[in-house]
Amino acid sequence: MKSMLKKFIGPALAMTAGYFTMQLLMKHDKPVVTTTASASSSSASSASSLKEPVLTLPEFSLKNREGQLQSIRSWPGKSLIINFWATWCAPCRKEIPLLIKIQQDRATSGFQVIGIAIDFREQVLSYAESMHMGYPILIGEQDGMEAQDAFGMGSAGLPFTVFTDEQGNIITTHLGELHPEQAKLILDTIVETNDGKFAVEAARTRLNLALNGSKTP
Repeated sequence: MKSMLKKFIGPALAMTAGYFTMQLLMKHDKPVVTTTASASSSSASSASSLKEPVLTLPEFSLKNREGQLQSIRSWPGKSLIINFWATWCAPCRKEIPLLIKIQQDRATSGFQVIGIAIDFREQVLSYAESMHMGYPILIGEQDGMEAQDAFGMGSAGLPFTVFTDEQGNIITTHLGELHPEQAKLILDTIVETNDGKFAVEAARTRLNLALNGSKTP
């Protein structure tokens, strides 16, 4: 069964991710999938299909650490950092310390990290405890992949991170390992969006350009 899960979340992402990026850069007022080199590693999946990205937080529920179904909308008024990951995914494991630090440093600014593990429950709970992952974790196998698909990007790959503002608008998404400088740019832009400095569409445009190697407007 484990091999079957990995088959669904298998390799061969780089070309498809590039296609996503080129297509979506034409729509600066919509969230775009940005990528890093780790997205093409053997622990990332191929995208199942090109879809129109959703603009606001979708509704779905997965089991939490206690085994109870919990909605992704359980944190109203928070700017969410939704990180899809798995214990067998090397880039996922590598970025977890950064996510832990983000939760510690940015909680007072209204941010909430949520890990969504597409993996086997026992392994997730054991790993989360060993890493002292203090933020909420939702867990699923096939239903975890369906949750990722709810963001309109298919089974985009792992790790895959979605960033929202405090109103639940999806500002940007990131495929592959998240690095500190990327995180700072995204989170600072979301803070300014929450404060009214940027409209949602302007924030998306700014990040789409900046994270894909162009100058910000």
